[in-house]
Amino acid sequence: MKSLLEQTDAARRTGRRWRKIRNVISLIAVSVFVIWGAIRYYYPYAEGVKSGKLNYVVYKGLVFKTYEGKLIQPGIKPSESGSIQSNEFVFSVAKKNLAEQLMRAGGKTVELHYTEYFGAIPWRGYSRYVVDQIVTISEDTPTRDLVISVISD
Repeated sequence: MKSLLEQTDAARRTGRRWRKIRNVISLIAVSVFVIWGAIRYYYPYAEGVKSGKLNYVVYKGLVFKTYEGKLIQPGIKPSESGSIQSNEFVFSVAKKNLAEQLMRAGGKTVELHYTEYFGAIPWRGYSRYVVDQIVTISEDTPTRDLVISVISD
């Protein structure tokens, strides 16, 4: 029969072993969670260029103020009749000076380089598409004048 001292010593060793196992499992779980979050919110999924008429760029937010914008893309038609396809590109802007340039270019045709992430985070913007560069800004020829001249002839 074991003495009380030997029994408490064995119980202490068993408790230490379970604590080590619990700590290792917790460390692995936290590491997996951090890696998942880093990939979801900070790893770029895609990059590209979108072009269209700049509708607006605004500075908004309650806690995190970010620059948000909308680009209207021409020529997008649904492949089947009756189906709906959006021709709007909603984006966030990464830098203040870039957003100010876009605010002055409202209504003009622009080409924007963007980075797409798996998810949006509040301090980066409300969209998972983040514009990080202006490729071109160009003036459009007013099509309204052409339509009016054809109708009046």
